[in-house]
Amino acid sequence: MDALPSFDDIRDAAARIAPYASVTPVLRSAALDALSGAELHFKCENLQRGGAFKFRGACNAVWSLGDVQAARGVVTHSSGNHGNALALAAATRGIAAHVVVPEGAVRAKLEAIERAGAVLHRCAPTQAAREAMCAEVQHVTGAELVHPYADTRVMAGQGTLALELLRQVPELDALITPVGGGGLASGVAIAAHGIDPALTLFGAEPLGADDAARSLAHGTRVTTVVPDTICDGLRALVGERNLDALRMHRVEVITVSDAETIAAMQLLWSELKQVVEVSSATVLAAILKQPQRFAGRRVGVVLTGGNVDLQTLPW
Repeated sequence: MDALPSFDDIRDAAARIAPYASVTPVLRSAALDALSGAELHFKCENLQRGGAFKFRGACNAVWSLGDVQAARGVVTHSSGNHGNALALAAATRGIAAHVVVPEGAVRAKLEAIERAGAVLHRCAPTQAAREAMCAEVQHVTGAELVHPYADTRVMAGQGTLALELLRQVPELDALITPVGGGGLASGVAIAAHGIDPALTLFGAEPLGADDAARSLAHGTRVTTVVPDTICDGLRALVGERNLDALRMHRVEVITVSDAETIAAMQLLWSELKQVVEVSSATVLAAILKQPQRFAGRRVGVVLTGGNVDLQTLPW
């Protein structure tokens, strides 16, 4: 089992990925501040390379490899953004990337993975099928597995987002990220509390995939949730070590319905003028659902990605 990264690991990751990752902007909206009653600082990872924060973790993993292992390539399983990120990161080092994708994944994301130069391997839409296909690819190619959220190198790379945000906005009171497998939320929690232990940390999770919220409430990891949400990037069950990090850093998870998330996404499009995918909008949905938790506070709001399949929109 992969260990959690240390604060030093995250600082090392920031130096490692600096030549390749974008420094993403922080945007404000007077209208959304008024609506929420808080001072919102939106960290726009939708403008990151590959259109999502995932490039940070994938890039750190790729550039952490020794030359001999790197030459054999990397492999992962992903519904989209992590696979695209790993393909792009592998290209920066000139090595092969293999991405196992489940049936039913968003077409635009699959096309992006192929454009980035990865080899796609399709499988049934179950965790067991994903893992079995990854093991087969590893056996044939010798490629290094880079897990989407349970890999220490990936978590450390995702945590660089918090280092960057807290340089851009040094005096935040709270910080909120979406929660799926927990790679981002755990990396950000470790990094944020490494800088400011008093920072209040929140996660936003779909009501139809609320295993992290249930796990924190029950005191043990809940694995019986069958995800049923429009947020395709947040359907993974939270990892065991990721959950440990959320617990250690007192991350409070707020659950939101798909309807609340879609309404928040429309607000981000119309008021912030940013195209973000629905998983990203959970954070604003959570703030608007429980405004009393955020009122009058300076809040860092992580918008995780912007890879929307515009062809599927009803127009």
